[in-house]
Amino acid sequence: MIWTNVLAALAAFLITWLAGIWFIPFLHRLKYGQTILDIGPKWHKEKKQGTPTMGGIMFIIAVLLSFAVGIVILYFTQGGTTAAMQELIRSSAGLVLAILMGFMGFLDDSIKVSKKQNGGLSVMQKTLIQVLIIAAYFATLYLSGDTSTTVTFPWGWQLDMGLLYYPVMGVAVYYIVNAVNLTDGIDGLCSSVTVVYMAAFAVISGFVGMFGHTLLSFCVAGGCIGFLMWNFPPAKVFMGDTGSMFLGGAVCALGIGCNAEVLMIIAAMVYILEALSVVIQVTVFKITKKIYHTTEGKRLFKMTPIHHHFELSKWSEVKIDAVFSFVALVCGGIAVVLGYFMFT
Repeated sequence: MIWTNVLAALAAFLITWLAGIWFIPFLHRLKYGQTILDIGPKWHKEKKQGTPTMGGIMFIIAVLLSFAVGIVILYFTQGGTTAAMQELIRSSAGLVLAILMGFMGFLDDSIKVSKKQNGGLSVMQKTLIQVLIIAAYFATLYLSGDTSTTVTFPWGWQLDMGLLYYPVMGVAVYYIVNAVNLTDGIDGLCSSVTVVYMAAFAVISGFVGMFGHTLLSFCVAGGCIGFLMWNFPPAKVFMGDTGSMFLGGAVCALGIGCNAEVLMIIAAMVYILEALSVVIQVTVFKITKKIYHTTEGKRLFKMTPIHHHFELSKWSEVKIDAVFSFVALVCGGIAVVLGYFMFT
């Protein structure tokens, strides 16, 4: 089984890497360049304006192809049992969740490219689409026989949330998917952090015997590494919302699908803190604006998401990628250790 996963990851890596040879020039010909916001660091607009976007299509296709072949092999090696079929449905539903999120990102990117501005779907449009996708995902899990509403915490403590499970976890999925999207703000960051997260859940899914989710982890990790060949600073292509929303869906599909919601939150801490920095910045700004009765409030960070704060503190993109990936590695390692005691 491990060799099937490794070969699937290798296939996803090679397909993504080699696809860039043709796909990036194709995006150039279509003039699908990224429009950089004026509110970001000034050098982004100077150095990154016009870099092809929507490159996430490369690893989405690679993950889909490698997963499809791998799941067929694993299904038959598992003996084609009812349990294997349920796991096939659960893991496939997770991939569909990611693909639908990626498709929404594709629509957003398409609007941005056509208008030549960094403003695609409205917040309300994105929210409505995401709510429908999340609801469809949970409905699929429920119909496949996964009716559990119990959240397992470290050291065996369990909480049966009943019907509250779905709205609470729905909000968690919504937050994390968009947090992954926010993490894609500098070259190589989202891809490198996601590789670490996928490595952690490749192990955790193995603890709970979810062979399909283990395969999905390997495939996404392989695709991200292949994409890093083109996205490592200085990036030759951006993944766009197409790629980051897909990765956000995959991150959540693994946590929810493995019934490891608490471990998902721990392993996804880098994404969560990225989004939280924006919330804190806006909150502090509004409160201090009212307190001091000024047109400008105070800012806790130089810029958010927080990776921009470190950019403005003169950290290089490579250093930010390395430090954030290390933090993700620590969080992922904690999640793996807790998962070992929870599920073995």
